[in-house]
Amino acid sequence: MKLIVGLDEITDTDGRRVGGKVVALAALHRAGIAVPATRCLTIEAYELFVEQAGLRAVISQELGRKSFADMRWEELWDVALRIRNRFIRAPVPEAIVEDLSATLRGELAQSRLAVRSSAPGEDSEGASFAGLHDSFVGVRGVGRTLDAIRGVWASLWTDRALLYRRELGIDVESSAMAVILQPLVEGSRSGIAFGAHPSDPELVAVEAVYGLNQGLVDGTIQPDRWSLDRRSARVVEHLAPPERLRMVLRGAEPTVEKLPSEQADVPPLDEANLGEVLQAVITAGELFGGPQDMEWTLADGQLVLLQSRPVTTSTSGQGDKRAWYLSLTRSVQNLLDLRDRVEHELLPAMDREATQLGSVDLGSLSSGELAKEIERRSRAHDRWVEVYSQDFIPLAHGIRLFGQFYNNVMEPEDPYEFMELLAATPLLSVHRNRELERLASRVRKDPELRRRLAAGEQGDTDFERAVEDFKQEFGDAAYASQKCFSERVQLNRLLLSMAETTAIALPRSKPDVEERSAAFLAAVEEDRRDLAERLLDLGRASYRLRDDDNIHLARLEALVLDAVSEGHRRLGGTWHEDLQPSDLDRVTQALRHPNLVVEPKQPDVGPAIEQGFQALPRQLVGQPAGPGIGTGTARVIEDVEDLFRFQAGEVLVCDAVDPNMTFVVPMACGVVERRGGMLIHGAIIAREYGLPCVTGVPDATSMVENGDSLTVDGYLGIVTVVRD
Repeated sequence: MKLIVGLDEITDTDGRRVGGKVVALAALHRAGIAVPATRCLTIEAYELFVEQAGLRAVISQELGRKSFADMRWEELWDVALRIRNRFIRAPVPEAIVEDLSATLRGELAQSRLAVRSSAPGEDSEGASFAGLHDSFVGVRGVGRTLDAIRGVWASLWTDRALLYRRELGIDVESSAMAVILQPLVEGSRSGIAFGAHPSDPELVAVEAVYGLNQGLVDGTIQPDRWSLDRRSARVVEHLAPPERLRMVLRGAEPTVEKLPSEQADVPPLDEANLGEVLQAVITAGELFGGPQDMEWTLADGQLVLLQSRPVTTSTSGQGDKRAWYLSLTRSVQNLLDLRDRVEHELLPAMDREATQLGSVDLGSLSSGELAKEIERRSRAHDRWVEVYSQDFIPLAHGIRLFGQFYNNVMEPEDPYEFMELLAATPLLSVHRNRELERLASRVRKDPELRRRLAAGEQGDTDFERAVEDFKQEFGDAAYASQKCFSERVQLNRLLLSMAETTAIALPRSKPDVEERSAAFLAAVEEDRRDLAERLLDLGRASYRLRDDDNIHLARLEALVLDAVSEGHRRLGGTWHEDLQPSDLDRVTQALRHPNLVVEPKQPDVGPAIEQGFQALPRQLVGQPAGPGIGTGTARVIEDVEDLFRFQAGEVLVCDAVDPNMTFVVPMACGVVERRGGMLIHGAIIAREYGLPCVTGVPDATSMVENGDSLTVDGYLGIVTVVRD
């Protein structure tokens, strides 16, 4: 069994041994086309590593916690993180180390390497895996190369790779990975050529940047784009980016920098270069019998092809989310730019629009005008939900990016240890909970105030002013299509419940977090410390915005609810009281046509329950999301009323914790959710308060009943149920 092979040893039938990318490189090499002096760590090496490290059982266990088809992307992020942590901590078999050491003393001696993936089935027509797996550039030495190899192997199990394969119907557990080892070609200009233009098959598309290709591939740098006539090489269109940048290696890290002034206004390719790239992509297409998507670089005046894959022919429908899965993974610079856009453009714009919409006096509108206002607010809310999906969710990758860096440096046994450095980051929901506790503390200390609130009366002037200040700041919280603090009787009930106990969970103290942060930064090599500090800051910002953005978004949802409620009021409130999004059409229809009788919605009738034996829950398995063990009585949350029935010491059980409902979390002894993942809000807020949390429990709200005694094991991800 040969673990490392060169291009001369590879034939067109070796795809199962070295992956599609290496087979293509070998074919280009045989055709006399310039490619890097590539060596390949074969599939057998991956299988040997996985077998000796016992990783196959780990993969099976992680993918078996829940039906793979039912896992959300947040849950797969967690699965991938745990698998990756086991990969990077596992020893590489000595046979691989020996062969790699010999290779690095031979052909690749003294070279800085590019370490890339090559998986069977990768880069085939209809299944392009471009950008799916991790690559590492500027790698040098046996130790660093082994780390990079393990990183490439582990990227076979990233959330995006798992989701992508699920979308294509590929058997995930049989996946394997070969690894490409190439001397890094530091071209002065690099790019991608598409043998079939997306809009016209008679054209070829070329994208180019200065410096390394990685800046283009990971989306950090915008390229110059050309459309070329295939036959004449005539430039049909040239689109220049707003600013030309380049990516270069500074030490071991790729760095984005500005170009010298004399290059900033000059496209990276001239007419001769474009002709050369065009001819290369046409030649590759003829060699492989179909148009190619080709990566290339220009180094010392020579065009070098880095890889070639078939142009993907997509047969997917509108439900295909592969492009969105890939968008969840961003480079550091891309995330820094996205953070700036979210913090300084998108959130302020959302708040401005909410303020503008909220300034409309609903009571002064005619019924027809109110119908239009409901639709206007609904459109605004839906538009911002789309922004949330496209911009806010991908920003959460900053947490994972920091976590990967931390785990590489610290190699902790707990793959979530890095989350401790993000805790105590100021969150709007935690600030709101502190303000609620201040109100509850006044009730706790004042028996007369407690009596008056219990009797449905108002408190003293100072207390009522404090309540109004709270409602002014946080009154837009909405959960299950209902506003949380619109009814004073509900707020009083919550304050009285909070006042009955002093066992309110408190957010984690910051000094411990800062000590952990200092220890982490001290462990980072000096030439990478600046990157570590930037990643820590980015991780904290992503962590904060992952929670805060929903509270901003809730302002718009509350405005829709206000308008629908006004419509219900005018129509006599005779309909079903639950304000679901589908009510919008019914309300606006009736407002526009007052003589039209609109039938009330019929309640959903669930499937008939067969009589006979009924399975009783004993142990429910989910994802471990907050360390600790807690025991208490279950409180299943299905609507706003359930929130205000919550008692101190209960276990919060729900479909998903929304940031707008987390005001009850400080009273909880544990959290259980049907939805899963370390990056959902329940996990974030539970960690803020140091509460045990298990997420991703299938049918949590139907399997658990109010009054059940639950033990929540946040270490193992198990919920034990005891029913009288």
